[in-house]
Amino acid sequence: MDEITKQAAQEYLAAKLTEEEQIYEAQQNQALAVARSPWVWKSVKDAILEKCREWNAVTQEETLTCRETTLGDLRVWCAARSKQMTVHYDSRKLLITVKNAGRLEHEKDVILHIAGYRTGPERSDRAIRLIRNEQPVNIDLLIVGELRVLTGMSRQRK
Repeated sequence: MDEITKQAAQEYLAAKLTEEEQIYEAQQNQALAVARSPWVWKSVKDAILEKCREWNAVTQEETLTCRETTLGDLRVWCAARSKQMTVHYDSRKLLITVKNAGRLEHEKDVILHIAGYRTGPERSDRAIRLIRNEQPVNIDLLIVGELRVLTGMSRQRK
């Protein structure tokens, strides 16, 4: 066998293995996201409820009212502005959508995707996270930013 044929065959095998590994990774990440998505949704709900409690404790009034709907969505009502924010979990699509009536009309809803990912060298080293625009999300910062917008403030402190 000449060197060119051998090298081409090795490149083919490497590409095939890489493709198989990518398929395996995608399957494992998806399976983990599906399995743990209810936990992620619960942690997001709990974080929102906690931020609302903290906000109300600081303002010493019921500025924000948080309620879970019969469909399982979370609604945050701002009494001062008569605006609400709805947080919806779609278990089939692994999405959490934040609709905030305090946003400007041209601003889009926040759509978070629940995704699994590999954390280390072992195939079993995996975790889950929320992704927005292909970037990991700091949920605490996102929630505070959305609450600021809901109450009529700018998203970030100036």
